[in-house]
Amino acid sequence: MSPHATHEGMDHGGASATHDMRMQGGAAPPDARSADYSDGIGHGDMPGMDMRDAAPLGMLRFDRLEAFDGRDGGGQRWDLQAWYGSDIDRLWVRSEGERAGGRVGDGDAEALWSHAVASYWDTQLGVRHDFGDGPARDWAAFGVQGLAPYWFALSATAYAAPSGRTAARLRVEYELLFTQRLILQPELEFNLYGKADPQRGIGAGLSDASFGLRLRYEIRRQFAPYLGVSWVRRFGATAAYAREDRRPVSDSQLVAGVRIWF
Repeated sequence: MSPHATHEGMDHGGASATHDMRMQGGAAPPDARSADYSDGIGHGDMPGMDMRDAAPLGMLRFDRLEAFDGRDGGGQRWDLQAWYGSDIDRLWVRSEGERAGGRVGDGDAEALWSHAVASYWDTQLGVRHDFGDGPARDWAAFGVQGLAPYWFALSATAYAAPSGRTAARLRVEYELLFTQRLILQPELEFNLYGKADPQRGIGAGLSDASFGLRLRYEIRRQFAPYLGVSWVRRFGATAAYAREDRRPVSDSQLVAGVRIWF
């Protein structure tokens, strides 16, 4: 075949092109589907697909609901969190404390408004109420909460009271999965105070620290019994107040409890 013949066979403007179009069905009928797959529908929000349109949700979770036994006696301990709202704004309620000898020795409750400021990070603003041994105390609270690199759960909160008292709490958690159901959770917490509060047995500076290791088995995601150990240490003037009240300065405890959420 000559080069000229080849060129003619590839000429899309000639009779052969017309023949090819007839073989493919010819021109589309007037009522054929538009090549515009949107069918002329412009961009718009789809209800329920935007985080701002999502219905509010809520959750109640007991991270710790446990009994402990240490060198200087035993008791019960709780740590709960509850929230209600959207992915952007939520109302958080959280409380932690312990009960020994038939009474609450130390406890607090917080109500915080949480606002998302970045992926995995929220700012929180609200109030805290201390109860238990000594007079009750009320604080304004401001903090951040989220996931740090390598999936460490971090919560840092600063507190201020009208009397000029200040405080801070830092908490770090991590979850190490041995299987999809067997999970080891280390947890570290520090409490600091700007000035002493002898009526509640608290000294200025670093007041206390605790470290726990809890191994839980998730029978269901919402129900997980666990066993573990916890170490508690008081520092400075807080330790001195504890000695005066015949309370332990440091203690190692065995713990058993359940983690549940609704």
